[in-house]
Amino acid sequence: MSNTARTLTVASAFAAALVASSATNVSAQSKEKCYGVAMAGQNDCAAGPGTTCAGTSSVDYQGNSWKLVDAGTCMEMNLPAMADGTERKGSLEPLKRDLPS
Repeated sequence: MSNTARTLTVASAFAAALVASSATNVSAQSKEKCYGVAMAGQNDCAAGPGTTCAGTSSVDYQGNSWKLVDAGTCMEMNLPAMADGTERKGSLEPLKRDLPS
């Protein structure tokens, strides 16, 4: 293989690695943890006390469990009102509502 072909091969491999790395960073940055929006058993990993990992929340919309959502959508999600009629919203921080008894 000539030096030119070898240089082009190495440069192409490096460019491909950069593109793959950029795509990974963009997708990771386009998600955020949203607390209080997951249905029971559908939270993502590392929820609050009483849970150990993904799928361990025991209450719908449990305030201390989270789900990864598209960045900027957490607080805009339409959720059903609480039993007393209070509006329910997602949060970027853990909530003290809808916790297991």
